[in-house]
Amino acid sequence: MPVRIDFDMPTKKSLIRKGVIIVAGLGTRFLPATKAMPKEMLPVLDKPVVQYIVEEMAASGITEIIFVTSSQKRAIEDHFDRDRDLERFLEERGKLDRLQPLIDLCKNVRFFYTRQSEPLGNGHALLCAKEFIGDDPFAFSDGDSIIDAVVPVTKQLIDVFVKKKASVIGVQRIDDKKVMTTYGNVYAKSTTNKKLFAVERFQEKPHESEVSPHGLIVGGMRYIFTRDIWPHLEAQRQGKDGEIWLSDAANSLTQKKPFYALEYDGQYFDTGNKIALLKTAIHFAKKEGLM
Repeated sequence: MPVRIDFDMPTKKSLIRKGVIIVAGLGTRFLPATKAMPKEMLPVLDKPVVQYIVEEMAASGITEIIFVTSSQKRAIEDHFDRDRDLERFLEERGKLDRLQPLIDLCKNVRFFYTRQSEPLGNGHALLCAKEFIGDDPFAFSDGDSIIDAVVPVTKQLIDVFVKKKASVIGVQRIDDKKVMTTYGNVYAKSTTNKKLFAVERFQEKPHESEVSPHGLIVGGMRYIFTRDIWPHLEAQRQGKDGEIWLSDAANSLTQKKPFYALEYDGQYFDTGNKIALLKTAIHFAKKEGLM
């Protein structure tokens, strides 16, 4: 049975109404399936991966979402558009409930699209959304990560932003130093809140002897950014593989402005490879009582 999203969960006066989701990657790990289908549209049970992320933002008070896409991503635009003929067909046969959650989503969120003309990294992809966002604070996510949480993770980060008026990243804490070397690490100072940290710097996949002493890793790529991120992205030089990386710009921002990390409550699923996508589907199948 489709999971319904409570759009009334967040406050009506949420300070953050805009979100950015980057979906411009090629998805080569899933070829040949992604030759004609965006990797973000691969299904987890009866919903594509990206719909879980949109639902999280919508349930957090986000009402306008811009996708940064590429030429192969038209299916995402079609998915988040109303199909009146299909709706009438389903309604006549008493099956509209199968599509109703998506219909509700499209009623509550306005979708916008812009293209990243070249694969120049996730930082460059975010820059493509600058004109849409302007000076407003905004939520940001990649198109691969699903986080199963009672309170949407984006909402958890917004709550921190409301108090701190500063950029926030969602993090996880793990103990295995070897595993930590496969993630971006967050180096930070403790605060009076045991789950909230003041970020000092970011480092991508450090050596085992240099991992974050607090065990903090970037899990799920969830951010709330202020307008302060834009000049750092614009000044950011190309890094690894000749791309402009968001983590480099965020690291630069931490040297100039307060930046917080929240150890969020929720279970993170990276759907960026075959086994991870399968594990994600099994998790939600069990949650819905299908297994």
